[in-house]
Amino acid sequence: MEVSLAIPLRSSRALLLAGGLAGGLFGSLALCARAAFAAPTPRAIVSRVSPAYPELARRMHVSGKVVLLVTIQADGKVSGTKVESGHALLAPAAQDAVSRWRFAPGPETSESEVDVNFADGQ
Repeated sequence: MEVSLAIPLRSSRALLLAGGLAGGLFGSLALCARAAFAAPTPRAIVSRVSPAYPELARRMHVSGKVVLLVTIQADGKVSGTKVESGHALLAPAAQDAVSRWRFAPGPETSESEVDVNFADGQ
């Protein structure tokens, strides 16, 4: 009996596990799953642009962290950002700044989570 299982990941490819029950499928699944869900090596930031603190947020004393899911092309350019969490007044400034960051080139498009901190009085 042949069994396959596709697991979507936060990358451009899904993980495909296949094997036969008699051939030690469960051991193979455990080994592959452990490798697939190990923490990915983040790509180094080559150049970073600081976010502009929004004036309205400054006047309202809004501060905090914005967490972005960033899509990075193979050449290191940011092709997209998605707000995972953070204050609505701070998120656009964080997205604008991170969209101008450059990362180290990699073998393929990847995604990474980025924290952008806004401190009152910044």
